[in-house]
Amino acid sequence: MPATDIPVDALSPLEAVAEIARVSALIEAADRAYYQDDAPTLSDADYDALRLRLIALEAAFPDLKKPDSPTARVGAGASEKFEKIRHAVAMLSLDNAFSDEDVGEFVGRVHKFLATHGQTVAFTAEPKIDGLSLSIRYEKGRLVHAATRGDGAEGENVTANVLTIGEIPRELPAGVPDVLEVRGEVYMSHADFAAINAKAEAMGGKVFANPRNAAAGSLRQLDAKITAARPLKFFAYAWGEVSDWDVDTQYDRVQAFGRWGFPINPRMVRCSSVEELLAVYRGLEADRANLGYDIDGVVYKVDRIDLQTRLGFVSRSPRWAIAHKFPAEKARTILEGIDIQVGRTGAHTPVARLAPVTVGGVVVTNATLHNADEIARLDARIGDTVIVQRAGDVIPQIVEVVKDAAHEARAAFDFPHLCLCDLKTALVREETATGEEGKIRRCSGEFACPFQRQEHLRHFVSRRAFDIEGLGEKQIAFFFDDPDFPVKEPGDIFTLAARNAESPIKKLENKEGFGAVSVAKLFEAIEARRTIALERFVFALGIRNVGETTARQLARAYGSWEALHEAAEKIVAEDAVAREEMDAIDQIGETVIDSIAAYFREPHNRAVVERLTTHLTIVDAEKPKADTAVAGKTVVFTGSLEKMTRDEAKAQAERLGAKVAGSVSAKTHIVVAGPGAGSKLAKARDLGVTVMTEEEWLAMIGEA
Repeated sequence: MPATDIPVDALSPLEAVAEIARVSALIEAADRAYYQDDAPTLSDADYDALRLRLIALEAAFPDLKKPDSPTARVGAGASEKFEKIRHAVAMLSLDNAFSDEDVGEFVGRVHKFLATHGQTVAFTAEPKIDGLSLSIRYEKGRLVHAATRGDGAEGENVTANVLTIGEIPRELPAGVPDVLEVRGEVYMSHADFAAINAKAEAMGGKVFANPRNAAAGSLRQLDAKITAARPLKFFAYAWGEVSDWDVDTQYDRVQAFGRWGFPINPRMVRCSSVEELLAVYRGLEADRANLGYDIDGVVYKVDRIDLQTRLGFVSRSPRWAIAHKFPAEKARTILEGIDIQVGRTGAHTPVARLAPVTVGGVVVTNATLHNADEIARLDARIGDTVIVQRAGDVIPQIVEVVKDAAHEARAAFDFPHLCLCDLKTALVREETATGEEGKIRRCSGEFACPFQRQEHLRHFVSRRAFDIEGLGEKQIAFFFDDPDFPVKEPGDIFTLAARNAESPIKKLENKEGFGAVSVAKLFEAIEARRTIALERFVFALGIRNVGETTARQLARAYGSWEALHEAAEKIVAEDAVAREEMDAIDQIGETVIDSIAAYFREPHNRAVVERLTTHLTIVDAEKPKADTAVAGKTVVFTGSLEKMTRDEAKAQAERLGAKVAGSVSAKTHIVVAGPGAGSKLAKARDLGVTVMTEEEWLAMIGEA
């Protein structure tokens, strides 16, 4: 879903900052809707285009890439409806390819990373099932639990529901590994999907938008009897934790699943070239309508397990696999209106309201229009016929406006110049480096703007922040406006119980929508969050450009809230040393530092934080593991490496518990310097940092 017709390489740095923030926010919202709510708000095509846009932006402006970028994350957190299960091995998602050239580049990257020197590397190719990812754990051949992917680290316990799926064995034959986590996709066939929707419609019930939603909604039922009544199916194609398994290829491991009683996809094949991979893709694309179930592309994986291990992972995805997505579908509909939504940072985002249209079997009614410039680029006018595009879920992308005679007679859309809040604060555009206006229109009222204050509160209590059960969007809106128990800032949440107890007449439990039991549970949930992990606390503050991963990086680097807060105050006071120390933290750069400085420079923000911390115990960050020679140490690689590539060296160091930084500071412990090392080596010597060769590094970590 491109935000603008301006090429990435034509954007100024300030324009790129705004564009990265906008695209990241859209992806984060889409992830929550897709993974947590089973109610996608973006089509596959829209989502993939957003990610492609963000990847291009981060490649063109590497200094602006944030550690918490959506390109470094997987899925969304587990729902509170279910118990949580922490995955022994993270469930990651795949990077995408959209063209033959992308596939060629993927294969080329694999060869370059492995330094194969022309040797053949085998790959597998298999249909990419459009369903819900599932991990099933067996111990000594018996099913012990099953979990959804969730955020990749922690999923939902759906064991009782999985036991109702006939295609998933409860016990495995003799000879399987003692510990075996089988991973795959739960899905629903086209025929079964049509049957349950026909039955629901006949009974006046709710119909599902598509088979993926039907499968996800069926598996994530609190009542296993409902799941048992739904015709769910399963394909096994991967694994998590496994003990004592000497099968050394992807293909052979999946075939073993088949022998053990799991359904596996018969269209999975081995390939040895880009041409063979693309032939599989074109064959599946041509036969897609005849498969009987939804697929949205083809997955390619390096076949040998030892090579997968060498390739490792980057951010949210393995280097040894990629998903080659199918192109989107298109349809025509009418643009019935343009609504403006106000986000947590005051950004005003236009949303297109469409006459309902079926695209690829799904009814869609909305599309994001990004900003005023995108509306102008499309010349979109209310009442226009528009061409929309989607690939698999709900919200389409407007790719074109039909410029007929009626279009010319309609009035151009007038984007508001004042915030939609009662204050009617002026909307401003962030200025670019050339003095031109940026693309995002943002309310200048900051925390005085009710929209932003409410959005900050919603963010504060969200799952990845304080995660206060029973205090969702509806409750935040209630408390924000309630005259008896107002919540205008985060600290007010932690005084609710006391205010309720002190009120002689008016009680929260007597308010409409509340009761004694629900109020008691709410206060219990709030009380449980008076002790909070440092990384969650930092993320919950809602500092622009400080997302979940960035908050984790900061927490691990500083250890305690006191240390991080002191560093922020020093940066506000323009302490160059403090700024340099923060800049040395891996993947944290000027954009994040400037955002932190701006946040703590604002007196209102400082006061909010001070009042909040009086109610909390902020737990120091978890100390790094100390079972390797480099655990907890900050390492910088510079110059050329001869035994391995730079990416492989960094991945190896991180696996051993080290922190890899991009620049040298007084906090650096080790600099590994190869031939051609320059300013970083000189600075390390000036600071007295330990410098070693690649051979010395390998000897230290036991890899010589």
